[in-house]
Amino acid sequence: MNSHSMAFLFFALLLVTVECNSEGDALNAWKINLADPNNVLQSWDPTLVNPCTWFHITCNNMNSVIRVEAFGNNLSGSIPREIGYLNHLISLDLYNNQLSGVIPRTFGNLKSLIFMRLNSNKLKGTIPDKVIKLIQFGNLSIMNVSDNLLAGSVHRHGFATTTIIQDAKA
Repeated sequence: MNSHSMAFLFFALLLVTVECNSEGDALNAWKINLADPNNVLQSWDPTLVNPCTWFHITCNNMNSVIRVEAFGNNLSGSIPREIGYLNHLISLDLYNNQLSGVIPRTFGNLKSLIFMRLNSNKLKGTIPDKVIKLIQFGNLSIMNVSDNLLAGSVHRHGFATTTIIQDAKA
């Protein structure tokens, strides 16, 4: 193998490792700020190369996080903006917890996101415009934010292929 091929291979492996570490860092940033009374996130070990072996996390064949499924675990705290940097995320299921705060604007960065279920929490504020744009551009197919403390409304015009479930209590 010539030196150019070897250098390219090394650089590609470095990029994959850095991305996996940044995904683990983003998830760990969330874990350390959460109350986890049932200890369901005990497998989230930030010293591992990537979070693909953690419970409630699913990765693709490139070891990139594609699903975060931490629903129904009585987790409380806010959702950090770092979750919006999980570039390959297709499903975010955080429903039926005690999560509070706002939906991070960085969720609009999740261009691969198909499902976002944040219902039955204590989220407040409005749905960020960047997230609405994911719906408009067809990235986000199902979004459930019902049973929260969200305000405002989402117009269904132009969202024929998207299911938006919102039940504002505020």
